[in-house]
Amino acid sequence: MADETLYDRLGGIYGIAGAVDVLVDRLFANAAVNANEAVHAHHGVPANAPGYKFLVTAWSVEAAGGPKCYPGMDMTKAHETMNVTPPQFDAVKMEIAATLNFLGVPAVEHTEFMDIIESYRSQVVTAVAA
Repeated sequence: MADETLYDRLGGIYGIAGAVDVLVDRLFANAAVNANEAVHAHHGVPANAPGYKFLVTAWSVEAAGGPKCYPGMDMTKAHETMNVTPPQFDAVKMEIAATLNFLGVPAVEHTEFMDIIESYRSQVVTAVAA
């Protein structure tokens, strides 16, 4: 068990896809996240929800040490014109943490995944808070 990847410990594709399904619905409903028009358009609310959920699932699978399956842009390229502020990043991060808590993800895996999210801050945040 000690050599299992985070991907395995999160339940593999099914566990991650289930978590992303909950997460993306939360993101779409979060006013702080969607206050940035570029973020709102990026999400494609609600028309592109299935595609967005697929991309977030695939990205999460790879980030957690699962198989290579993410067909999207790297995080810098994907967010370079979105002008994401630190508080907007924190709002997404809070929804991720709340989703992991809601789903009962154990503390070790919760912390490990949140550390991965935090490691992308510099690639996603491109603007200062207003």
